Parts: sequence; structure tokens; C-alpha cells
Amino acid sequence: MMGILNITPDSFSGDGVLSSPISSGPTVSEAEMVDAAVELAGRFVEAGADILDVGGESTRPGSSPVEAELELSRVLPVIRALVREFDVLISIDTYKYEVAEAALEAGAHMVNDVWGLKADPELGRVVAKHGAPVVLMHNRSSWVHAEIRERLGGRYVDIPYDDLIEDIKRELLESVSMAEAAGISRERIILDPGIGFGKTVEQNLELIDRLPEIRSLGFPLLIGPSRKSFIGYTLDLPPDQRLEGTAAAVAVGIVRGADIVRVHDCEFMSRVVRMTDAIVRRS
Repeated sequence: MMGILNITPDSFSGDGVLSSPISSGPTVSEAEMVDAAVELAGRFVEAGADILDVGGESTRPGSSPVEAELELSRVLPVIRALVREFDVLISIDTYKYEVAEAALEAGAHMVNDVWGLKADPELGRVVAKHGAPVVLMHNRSSWVHAEIRERLGGRYVDIPYDDLIEDIKRELLESVSMAEAAGISRERIILDPGIGFGKTVEQNLELIDRLPEIRSLGFPLLIGPSRKSFIGYTLDLPPDQRLEGTAAAVAVGIVRGADIVRVHDCEFMSRVVRMTDAIVRRS
């Protein structure tokens, strides 16, 4: 179980550390930011999180990219504190090579790249140099296909695929080839089919149901359905009311072959994960 630590003011689900009322003044100090992140991480670890995924840039539909310098100012103090406080794996959620480099040097253990090395090919070199595991995610996100609704948030519409699963498999293998060309060994590659990233509601539902076809590529599989818009649009619920929908997606995802689930609500989802594992992974 990977717990999500968004060190941002604009997370789609409203859980970003910098969007929380953690300051009595007009701005959040570094100390307040770190204390809030460590407190949340402590709850995740106590609930059984195996990995803490730290991100300093929102990837929701319609979000604005941030400069590497700002991203580093958010994630590095938090990573240093987490390394001191907890004996779990720390992941840096970034697609920028300079952010990954600094995070790994600060003690992070792995890189979670939502663009599968296709946004910044230099990232592969950094990962290989540090001998770190990397999550390569499939992503066809495009502003042209983004639709934002006030209550339900962003979703993607009319995303063109010739064959949903075969296209995802092919594009994931392109990322694998880039990783191997950069010197990353296959044993350190984890694939993420990119639930919610450049897929319509219906395509996300189909993708979860057909995860065994992605698993057949032979790599460990990570999924991140937590609070995503495909749940909200299916159940007509805003992000803060998607707990049960997330639980269903997590359970089915594990049954279909997911090895790692990336979630916001670790205390609740740990019970879902443990019960599902008890049923399908008895050996």
C-alpha cells in the first residue's frame, strides 16, 4: 500500500498539505508544512502503508505545472523529515530529472513518473545512476480532452484509442525500452496503467476489469484509483465522498493482479487491502 502525500495547494481531492489550515498566518512556513506532512505520514505508517509517495505538483486535469525550484522547495524538507522519522520506502512523485536527483540524494528510495520517462528522458539516467526502482505510468492526458465540472471535478472525454488495452500495453513497453536504454534493469521497473490519466470514465472501468492483460507484460503492477473522477462520475459524488467507490476499485484491482495500490485513505484502505489479500493471496 502506497500512501499519497500531496505537498500541494491544489490537489484534486482537497487533501494537499498546503491546502490544509495549518498556519495561523497568511502563508505556510516550512516547519508547518513539514510537521503537517509528518503527522499525516505517521497515520499512514501506523495503518500499514509500505510506501510514502511525496509529490509537489498536482496532476489533476486543468492543473498548472510548477517550476522545478518550487517543487523542490516543497518536497525536499518533507523527504528529509520522513527519512528520519519512518522506516518505510519513500517515493518521489515527479517527472523532472532535477527533482528526482535531489530527492534520491535526500534519501528517497524510488521514483514515480506519471509520464513514463516521456516528459523528461533525462530522468531515466538519474534513476539508473542511483539504482532506484521506477514506476512507469501510461498517460495520454491532454488539455484538448479535459472537461471540468464544478461539483465532480475534471475528467477526460473523447480520448482516441484504436484498441484500449493493446495501445496501453504498447505505450508502456515504449517506456520500458526507454528505461532499459538508460540503464535501468527490468527488475527495478514497475508499471502503472494510468487509471484516470487520459482515459474516459468508461475506459477507466474497462481498464480495471482487464488488468490481467497489463499484468501479462511481466512486471509488477501499481494502480492509483483513489478518489478519481471515474468513481465520482459513476456514482455522482464529489471527491470527498468516494471512499466506498475507491474501496471497490482497490479490491477489484487486487483481484485482477495489482501488486501496489496508491491511496489517500490509508486507515480505511488497509482493511480493504488486507481482506482482499487474505482471499486471493492465501499462499
